[in-house]
Amino acid sequence: MAPKNRNPAATQSSTQTVPSTPAAAPKPSSSSTKKPGSGGAYDAQDIVLGIWNKYVEKTPQRVKLLDTFMGFLVVVAVLQFLYCIIVGNFPFNAFLSGFSATVGQFVLTASLRIQTNPENKSEFENISHERAFADFVLGSFLLHFFCVNFIN
Repeated sequence: MAPKNRNPAATQSSTQTVPSTPAAAPKPSSSSTKKPGSGGAYDAQDIVLGIWNKYVEKTPQRVKLLDTFMGFLVVVAVLQFLYCIIVGNFPFNAFLSGFSATVGQFVLTASLRIQTNPENKSEFENISHERAFADFVLGSFLLHFFCVNFIN
């Protein structure tokens, strides 16, 4: 038994032919300002510039200073790692100590940034800026004490 055909055009007699017209393709809108083949490069650039402009306008100077210090720590850690790869890591304890100091200091600075950022004031109501900075200094002192002792 042949399967039933549910297409109404197919149920017509075999002598009648139904003209098939291809579906019209949607026309591209003329409101698009991208050049053909640009791949959205302008969109990514606009996003990055928007983020940068918002950061420059709305971020307090203290937070920018902490961000600069964190960037410096990243550069120092990368330089230490490259030095270890290129030159060697003969006193491996020295490399581990220095690298740990930069990574640890980065984490402590990120913690200070989070606690002193005015946008996070509701989450850290019980912690004053002075206490956050005192915790940062004490943590930095302990971190560097252990790193210096680890060198031997």
